[in-house]
Amino acid sequence: MTEMVYGAVSVRDGEPVLPKWWRTVDRWSLSCVLMLFGVGILLGLAASPPLAERNGFAPFHYVQRQAFFGGLALTAMFLTSMMTPVMVRRAAVIGFAFAFASLLALPVLGTDFGKGAVRWYSLGFASVQPSEFLKPVFAVVAAWLMAASQEIGGPPGKSWSFGLTCAIVITLALQPDFGQACLVLFGWGVMWFVGGAPMFLLLGLAGLVVLGGTFAYNNSEHFARRIDGFLTPDVDPTTQLGYATNAIREGGFFGVGVGEGQVKWSLPDAHTDFIIAVAAEEYGLVLVMVIIALYATVVVRSVLRLMRERDPFIRLAGTGLAAMFGVQAMINMGVAVRLLPAKGMTLPFVSYGGSSLIAGGIAVGMLLAFTRTRPQGEIGEILRARMR
Repeated sequence: MTEMVYGAVSVRDGEPVLPKWWRTVDRWSLSCVLMLFGVGILLGLAASPPLAERNGFAPFHYVQRQAFFGGLALTAMFLTSMMTPVMVRRAAVIGFAFAFASLLALPVLGTDFGKGAVRWYSLGFASVQPSEFLKPVFAVVAAWLMAASQEIGGPPGKSWSFGLTCAIVITLALQPDFGQACLVLFGWGVMWFVGGAPMFLLLGLAGLVVLGGTFAYNNSEHFARRIDGFLTPDVDPTTQLGYATNAIREGGFFGVGVGEGQVKWSLPDAHTDFIIAVAAEEYGLVLVMVIIALYATVVVRSVLRLMRERDPFIRLAGTGLAAMFGVQAMINMGVAVRLLPAKGMTLPFVSYGGSSLIAGGIAVGMLLAFTRTRPQGEIGEILRARMR
């Protein structure tokens, strides 16, 4: 009866894990992520030697570390993508408990590394940023709560997820880390919209965001400085934004040539937050457009595959993960071209950073797990069957 109502596709009994994974995973998205990581290594070879020289390390010290952390990230991505949605949900609940507890303990045990915001735990040989790991597991937990609220007699999951979102956003804003707070709020808003939120509630949420931004501007010097720097008509050429803007302008369409860029000698964050400026200066608009196309391919293909999914939890969780992945890339590149205020956010799989790389691997692994082909009828087939 189930097959008559929902339809089914053939299942190969006893099929080994790896062949089954390869047959069902979105290989286009997987290839795009691997290419993004390759671009990150390429740009790391250009951007990181000046920093290594200033810090007294070997020229490719940071490239080697990026390759090491990238290997861990890709391993996490492959292993996570092989999980079932139920396994991903269970792992996310456990991971969320640890990540949120770590976030709450930052004011006591964390460090700011002289950057004015307590966001990291120092391990001596490396640092860990809990908010990076919190984002993907939060998306899955929030989707689980929202999906549960759609069941008959289910809990008020949307209200619980909203309360959880508020707690995370306030905690991040107090660090202060307004960029990650906005990203978490955006991801939740997208899932809420996909889950069928009334329009007046979405407008109310937008109003709360405006009020929150106004309050932060009037009470946070860090936030006000970022906004004022963005709104000023003149850019100080000796600031990071000034250097990045000039580098993008100098790069033109084809760039100044491999190794010929100068911005990496001036920007302290050329290998992380402003890696796209190095790409634009040395390789020009051509490479930047390739990078944008790779991110867009992952997001669009994921959304198209999720549209055929009938499980509300999988649809919501996958949509939230895809939205945060794409918007984080958009924010990073938008800051570099001065379309957005400075956020201090990495470019997924391209920027240097252990926490961002590994957390990104987990996030994309979850997304690949949710978008794998499963033995089920597509949502369109179900709707057509119900209309008959």
